[in-house]
Amino acid sequence: MTDYRKIMLDGLWHNNPATVQLLGLCPLLAVTATAINGLALGLATLLTLVASNGCISTIRHWVRPEVRLPVFVLIIASIVTIIELLMSAYLHPLYLILGIFIPLIVTNCAIIGRAESFAARHALKPALVDGFFMGLGFTCVLFVLGSLREIIGQGTWLANADLMFGPAAKTLTVDVSAEYTGFLLAALPPGAFILLGCLLALKKILDQRIAKHTVVMPLTTPLTEHE
Repeated sequence: MTDYRKIMLDGLWHNNPATVQLLGLCPLLAVTATAINGLALGLATLLTLVASNGCISTIRHWVRPEVRLPVFVLIIASIVTIIELLMSAYLHPLYLILGIFIPLIVTNCAIIGRAESFAARHALKPALVDGFFMGLGFTCVLFVLGSLREIIGQGTWLANADLMFGPAAKTLTVDVSAEYTGFLLAALPPGAFILLGCLLALKKILDQRIAKHTVVMPLTTPLTEHE
């Protein structure tokens, strides 16, 4: 029986593509200068994971092992092309900001990795759940890292939200302080490496504390009274 709770926790925490598998770090570090950029690329990756996992799980019985990887890449590339065209049509300014990193989703090792290790070996429903939560975990890391870099580097949060959510979202932008002008290092690639390292260290500390406070009760046989 499929353990959906394990699939969910693996994607969000225990086997997160960004903080555990350390896959897809190129877009993770390059695009997350702002929270909206990270969120947009994360959602595009999530959609790609869900769609590719679903397609690959559906056709897994008809694809010969010798050609499975080229077929998987072709499916992923087709899905990414559709997402790229939709973003270009409906979110064109944001599409221009993300640039080459949208088509580069095809080369994200997390996506081909889930296709090979999970979708090709499981039924449709578990594959869709796995794709969704792996993508959601990756999106959360992109958004958190982008938020930290934007707040520290620029002194704002959710800047350019209107590019993704429409003109009404301009009011979502938060200014940290009128006097704070930002810390340039956080907006540059070295700052992304440092902040990602801090997130990895924080996750490690939390994992250790969770493990420390998890008490495994030993199995004991009930005592019986003897007269």
